[in-house]
Amino acid sequence: MKGFKISQGVLEKLRTKHQVTREEVLQAFLNRTGPSLGDSRADHQTDPPTMWFCAETDRGRILKVVYTEHPDYFQIKSAYQPTDGSDALYERICARLP
Repeated sequence: MKGFKISQGVLEKLRTKHQVTREEVLQAFLNRTGPSLGDSRADHQTDPPTMWFCAETDRGRILKVVYTEHPDYFQIKSAYQPTDGSDALYERICARLP
């Protein structure tokens, strides 16, 4: 399994702004059942592409995890409890997949 990298700045933002721990991010990665989706918004275009998914932590907390995938690791960009409807969007997209 690939490793995870979370910069100190992102860790601080997760802790103070979103009240999300590193462990919860890792749990969401391990617990996800659907695919990762690309972020197609123009201001979020990156190389490698920005990806996201929604999944539960071990305690049942839903998180939206945003990251980029590199050959040897995942770079976490953000993780938070979605309040923008992205969790419902994710469920709808996954329901349409074969």
